Amino acid sequence: MEDVIIIGAGPCGLSAAIECQKQGLSALIVEKHNIVHSIFLYPVNMQFFSTAELLEIGDIPFPCSNEKPYRHEALVYYRKVADHYGLRIATYEEAESIAREQDGTFTIKTRRRFGESRVLKARNVVVSSGYFDHPNMLGIPGENSDKVTHYFREAHPYAGMKVAVIGGSNSAVDAAMELERVGADVTVIYRGDDLSGNIKPWVRPLFDGLVNKGKIRTITRSRVVEIQADHVVVESLENGSHEQLANDFVVAMTGFRPDRGLLSASGIEMSEDQDKPVFDPATMESNVPGLYVAGVVASGRNANEVFIETGRGHGKLIAAHIAARRAEAVRIRNTAEAPYGAN
Repeated sequence: MEDVIIIGAGPCGLSAAIECQKQGLSALIVEKHNIVHSIFLYPVNMQFFSTAELLEIGDIPFPCSNEKPYRHEALVYYRKVADHYGLRIATYEEAESIAREQDGTFTIKTRRRFGESRVLKARNVVVSSGYFDHPNMLGIPGENSDKVTHYFREAHPYAGMKVAVIGGSNSAVDAAMELERVGADVTVIYRGDDLSGNIKPWVRPLFDGLVNKGKIRTITRSRVVEIQADHVVVESLENGSHEQLANDFVVAMTGFRPDRGLLSASGIEMSEDQDKPVFDPATMESNVPGLYVAGVVASGRNANEVFIETGRGHGKLIAAHIAARRAEAVRIRNTAEAPYGAN
């Protein structure tokens, strides 16, 4: 019986395990991929928007040669933090269900990499499963073809190709610039009047310069409505007209969403606004006693509501609440067992 089982070995899940360990609680992390899998899926050359200090967990400094670290530096950092604390992590094991028993404990059923099932028991459960496995789909013909990806890793495979980048955020801009550097013919297509106002301030002038020089084409107030083998169909949101663009590949940077299935099946209520789990922000405990949420899974439909730098603090709230509840249970038990008339 574990004191805490944490589902998800992202930065917020690792932080929660560390904070529980500091409170003297036994903690096991269950992760269906490798640790910090979401960061592993980032573009190979991606640089974080946050400074290294804001990505730190467990009071371990994040050594970095730049003010804002790169993906590969974060992978090294989080691996070393996990090793430093000796965190127990069951990788390549997926949590399939969470059930609260009548005695208040939890039964977690998991499935390992090669199909073996396992049943785990815990007094408390923290769901910190992230969101990167579930891209926001466009819902258009051709989206499931091999030429379409929602995960941009690096530009090399697209050298000399005609590439449509869908989206107007940092990920879309970064992908477009990398693609241009390898000689791709890049068109950025976005629904809004202009690209996101949250684009990294040191990147936006560089991107605008490439657009002004004709090296990257942008089509705003438009959306892709169909993807064919050799072209995409772009619809204007202003007048409804359609344009066919010659195309080899589509990079759909449409964002991601947390998976609510495990939460709902576990009894966690969802608020009507933005499909957000119901929880106490002071403790991160859901409406199910002993079942907590941490990291981006605690956000609504807007996955950008919670970042590493904010979600990493959820573990302290959770660990403190579990420890306080345990101390109160011990106090009550000791009081009940005290001999009659004892002070």
